[in-house]
Amino acid sequence: MSAHIANGRFVVLVTIFIGMMFQIMPLPKIVEAWRPDWLLMVMIYWAMALPHRYSILTAWILGVLLDVLLGATLGIRSLAFSIVIYVIVMQSQRLRNFTRWQQSILVAIFICLYHFIIYWVEFVVNGVAFDWAMFLPAISSIFMWWWVFWVLRNIRRSYKVR
Repeated sequence: MSAHIANGRFVVLVTIFIGMMFQIMPLPKIVEAWRPDWLLMVMIYWAMALPHRYSILTAWILGVLLDVLLGATLGIRSLAFSIVIYVIVMQSQRLRNFTRWQQSILVAIFICLYHFIIYWVEFVVNGVAFDWAMFLPAISSIFMWWWVFWVLRNIRRSYKVR
């Protein structure tokens, strides 16, 4: 167990688990549409910070788990997570040098991409109608990115996650 803590895998798994819990916890109906994509933001952070360790396979596995937990069509969130994290990993060096405001805008764009991919696949598979409300989490995620980044960076530094 101490070997896992030493290299930070356990710490990262705990943050991913917490992100998953925030993603599926029930919220009042009035704020449900504005729920930030916690798990995606956690994955974006780890893909930017450690792209060699947490990338497309991790995103795919977490997408399958989220589909199972939400009772959604299996594989939709895996596809969306994988595409978004692929872009993050390919541009991780560039993204790390942006200011927090620039990063938060890009995170919102990535979350819009994530929701658009989910919509597109749901449209092809189930014929769902387009709803602009699917982009509301991107707006709330702009403001939550600062907090997510700060918390995860402090965790990464204090536990020396490499």
